[in-house]
Amino acid sequence: MSLTSYIAAMPKVELHVHLEGAVQPATLLQLAQRNQVRLPAQSVAGLRRWYTFTNFAHFVEIYQTLSACIRTPDDIELIAREFLAGQAAQNIRYSEVTYTAYTHYTQKGLPFADQLAALNRARSWAARELGVAIGLVIDIDRAMPGELSPTVADWAIGAMGAGVVALGLGGAEVGNPPEKHQAAFARAHAAGLPCVPHAGETGGASSIWGALRALGAQRIGHGVRCLEDAALVAELRDRQIPLEICPTSNMCLGVVPSMAAHPLPQLIDAGLCVTLNSDDPPMFNTTLTNEYIAVAQTFGWGAHELEQLTLNAVRASLLPAPQRAIYAREFTAAFAQLRAEHLSTM
Repeated sequence: MSLTSYIAAMPKVELHVHLEGAVQPATLLQLAQRNQVRLPAQSVAGLRRWYTFTNFAHFVEIYQTLSACIRTPDDIELIAREFLAGQAAQNIRYSEVTYTAYTHYTQKGLPFADQLAALNRARSWAARELGVAIGLVIDIDRAMPGELSPTVADWAIGAMGAGVVALGLGGAEVGNPPEKHQAAFARAHAAGLPCVPHAGETGGASSIWGALRALGAQRIGHGVRCLEDAALVAELRDRQIPLEICPTSNMCLGVVPSMAAHPLPQLIDAGLCVTLNSDDPPMFNTTLTNEYIAVAQTFGWGAHELEQLTLNAVRASLLPAPQRAIYAREFTAAFAQLRAEHLSTM
């Protein structure tokens, strides 16, 4: 037994993972064959090689190809089921999953209601068969015109209580400031729908300030560049705005040069509420379990630090307070038992 086996067995919560970005190569091949889409490779092994991250342009190419292979509600249900099975295999009890519905509406003509029904079929199956749960974050592509994004907000608002837990904002930060979509997020706020935009990844501190001030962010996707502004760090600390940190993603996309250079320890030392996440796992050749292993090995952390990250994710989730309290109690009890099983001789 070892810290690695302990990490694998830990109950977990994940708050920053993209459904479309979690499609495995074998599933992509199945979807492409089903929908007669030509891929750069025609075997799982070839697709795994193609998935290997090289640069941001290649990352975008993979993401666009993935999206093009998702054509029907059955496709959406398939990728959701396979994602949920993968989460269950990692002992991830609850995930808040980002999903870009507008792309499938505009490019394939799939009504949002049909997309949501497919996601909820997978959600019900996973709760019944696997004992895992998800909440859906319907996100706005920040490159879309600001006058169109309220449509996405309306979809998300209409699905409150039917699987949707938040409105998100993703895509290229540079040239697409948060303020562009202020109207959509104001609509969500008025309806009581939480807002969890990406900010401070490839964009700097100003992007995070915009997410807080213009969008009323309750949580920040990434936020890793907040350390560039001491006043922003103080704001995040004083308000305990959670950050969804994705170390391997940051490394692959050039936000940081290496895992050792990642500012995760500094964020924690600054008193910020930090959670650990995988973002687009197969594209970055990672999993949430691997993220925990990587930070433990890189920073010399043990069970205590990893448990704190997990409990931060429980507290930062958008679950009702009673469910958060149940998870916190159950996870704390599980940690004690697992430490005895996996770490007692270390």
